[in-house]
Amino acid sequence: MSAPANAPTARRRSGRRRGRTIGAVLVSAVSLVVFGATGYAWTQYTSLIAGLHTSNVLGGGTAPASVHGDTNILIMGLDSRLDENGNPLPQNIYDALHAGDSQDGGYNANVLMLLHVPGDGSKATSISIPRDDYVDLPGCPDQQCKGKIKQAYGLALDAKSKQLAAQGGTDKTQREQQTRDAGRSAEIATVRQFLGGVAIDHFTEVTLVAFFQIAQVVQPITVCVSEDTQDSYSGANFHQGQQQVSAEQAVAFVRQRRDYVHPNLNFTDLDRERRQQAFIASLAFQLKNGGVFTSPAKLQGILAVAKQNIAIDSGLDLLSFAQQASNLTGGNISFVTLPIDHFGKDPNGQDVNFVNLAQVRATVQQLLGTTPAAPTPAPAAGPAAPAAATGTVDVINATSRTGLAGQTQQLAVAHGFTAGTTSTDSKHLSRSKIYYGTGGSAGATALSGLLGGITTAHDTALAAGHVRIVIGADFVLPAAGSSTPPPNPAAAPAPAPAPAPAAGASDNPNALSSLSGGGIPCVK
Repeated sequence: MSAPANAPTARRRSGRRRGRTIGAVLVSAVSLVVFGATGYAWTQYTSLIAGLHTSNVLGGGTAPASVHGDTNILIMGLDSRLDENGNPLPQNIYDALHAGDSQDGGYNANVLMLLHVPGDGSKATSISIPRDDYVDLPGCPDQQCKGKIKQAYGLALDAKSKQLAAQGGTDKTQREQQTRDAGRSAEIATVRQFLGGVAIDHFTEVTLVAFFQIAQVVQPITVCVSEDTQDSYSGANFHQGQQQVSAEQAVAFVRQRRDYVHPNLNFTDLDRERRQQAFIASLAFQLKNGGVFTSPAKLQGILAVAKQNIAIDSGLDLLSFAQQASNLTGGNISFVTLPIDHFGKDPNGQDVNFVNLAQVRATVQQLLGTTPAAPTPAPAAGPAAPAAATGTVDVINATSRTGLAGQTQQLAVAHGFTAGTTSTDSKHLSRSKIYYGTGGSAGATALSGLLGGITTAHDTALAAGHVRIVIGADFVLPAAGSSTPPPNPAAAPAPAPAPAPAAGASDNPNALSSLSGGGIPCVK
């Protein structure tokens, strides 16, 4: 077993940077190809099933299932430099990937996509979840209760590995699959909770090498970029417009996240999400129109990769799903990247994406067509009692983001509170909290609603009538001038997101970006 996924070694960090987004690009492509292909590929169905790694982590659970014939599949791409059995790859593969060796990478789920296929045959949606979104981790795997969404897999795998090592008596192959099942279960639970309890009917998992192997089978592959761009770090060097690339160039295309030669392009980590989507769309278009489905040799090559480096849940009937999803390779799919609120650092100083949880969940409900009906309006009750918005508000900023204490206090004052003190704490906290003194319960509750449902607690040390807001890394400041409290992230959806800009056209992380299948899309 390699080192834990969150091991803070320089070598591990370097390995993750080189290849962490690559894997799930393949798994989506294989979802479109192996799940969606018809004809010759399905004459090999029995052989394919016999060789695939399967898992029972979704079996027998009480989690919600999709209705109306819809199917949701969570696609997880690991940054591991090992195969599905935990074995090192051939040296020629490491050389081609320029991604270190078996000791690099880890078990973070560095690419997460939720593929939604409606039962009525309408357009499917692939929802990309930015890997660094800072979220609650259900069950606190490896004693960590909050972290990047990608870490749930590696933390749970590491905890299970320690447990099995202490017990002894398990052979390497069994241990690998048991620890991976722990990681799969934790990642699925984390994504499900983060997205507001959405149904996850099935999953697919892929390791890094599979992307390169698929690209080798179908190369050359046509991609398109909107402007000249190059990056010595990833090896990317592309000119404006469409061009055909080799398997190695395809690796550079999907992992590029910087361009120091053209700094005006302003690359961020979110641009790699769009690169992944564009590559999948281009590959699906090429597979549909390039004769791959009529080439026994190429189909055999794709199926061989699937058996080596892909795992699925045991409940996924590939043949039935193929009949449901056979039109995906025709472009009947849209790709969406969920928005974030802002970039920042967690209490440990790691770069993370802070999100508006209500916005994320409302967006997902809208995309999946599960937005609940508007509730029946409650009878008018007249203005709120003045006592709910009274009291003196002190604010402590326990984050690295400057100005939050003053801005938050101004917002409270605008809603009827009295300004107290503001300060900055040298100790950074992950969670925000509102404390209140004697007689301050109503004011604390009002502030909690105003600020998105922050937890409140009584503090006997506070003066009567005082409320103290302690701002943690999870804090999201409502829009200035808001006259109504923002929704509670755990209970109510945010307003519908703004119309999506053209793919790759926005550098605003708050924007919901989308990309359509059915062609060769151009991206930054």
